[in-house]
Amino acid sequence: MKKSAKIITGIVVVGVLALLIVPRFLKPAETADPAQPPVVQAEAPQTGSITLYRELTGTIQPSDMVSVIPKLAGEVTEVYVKTGDHVQEGQALLKIDNRQLDSARISMETAQVALNDAQTNLARMQALYASGDISAQTYEQTASAAQQAQLQYDAAKLNYDTQAEYTTITAPIAGVIESFSPEVHDMISQTAPVCVISGGEGMMVNFAVPEKIASGLAAGDPLKVEKGDNEYDGTITEVSTMVDAATGLFNVKGTLPGAQDLATGTTVKLSVVSDRADNVMTLPVDTIYYEGGDSYVYTYEDGTIHKVPVEVGIYDSEKAQILSGIDAGTLVLTTWNSELYDGAPATLESEVAAGETQTQQTEETSADEQ
Repeated sequence: MKKSAKIITGIVVVGVLALLIVPRFLKPAETADPAQPPVVQAEAPQTGSITLYRELTGTIQPSDMVSVIPKLAGEVTEVYVKTGDHVQEGQALLKIDNRQLDSARISMETAQVALNDAQTNLARMQALYASGDISAQTYEQTASAAQQAQLQYDAAKLNYDTQAEYTTITAPIAGVIESFSPEVHDMISQTAPVCVISGGEGMMVNFAVPEKIASGLAAGDPLKVEKGDNEYDGTITEVSTMVDAATGLFNVKGTLPGAQDLATGTTVKLSVVSDRADNVMTLPVDTIYYEGGDSYVYTYEDGTIHKVPVEVGIYDSEKAQILSGIDAGTLVLTTWNSELYDGAPATLESEVAAGETQTQQTEETSADEQ
């Protein structure tokens, strides 16, 4: 009896196990979904220009600067301006005591008297010559004397006018008086300037560069000047072809329109063009990779990624010049992840977006038909 109970219990256990195990073998195997290719972004190269700058230091100067030097020595009798004044061309700056002016005035007045006598005598001789009372030779001598008296007077007057002009020193240009030292009763001479006047529109920047940089600069090239938080755009106007004996460098000048707020003599930081490429094929610098000194990019074509070597020219912080390796129609990857490699499948983001738009339009059309 007990033996029969054990047999029945065993049969029940086997049946239960069969119910648990057999369905697992009869259940169809699940198939894994294939991995979706990564979605990438890509763009074609652009045509543009790249300009590289080199940082230097320079000194600010006015576009025009004139040192006013007296043409005569003498004692200052009157002063009309001071440092910082704005003056116009021809405006009186100071006056000196010129004793030569009195001598020139006396000579001019003497020549005037002689001229008057010569002209009076000539008029008398003209009447006598017309009536035949004097010979032609006598008349010609009188006319020559009158002409000589006129020349002597003209010379005396020119000397007087010159002395008078030198007595009053005037501004040769319109501008600002940068320095002015004379005071009343000071003695001045022709060997030292009495003032310096800066004028013209805008300011200039002067700087010096070695031969390697100078050879790449030319009149008309752009430059940038920075002072504090302000930045000024300028243009190179002169590149010296001779080495400065004192510095061993080449002097360069540039104009800075609109920089009148910069003080004369200020030291500024400036940038000049060190290299430039115009109308060239460019790519964003972060789309270019390097391996062993060689540059390459990843391109997209017909759902596949390709690793393509490229030759890079000059580059700045944003874009690089591409010399060879791709053409203007190549799609270059602008995104990157660990699933991307040469030959890897990929889907272009723009194609995915287009497909989703098409699907949405189809669903909307079906809904409208129902």
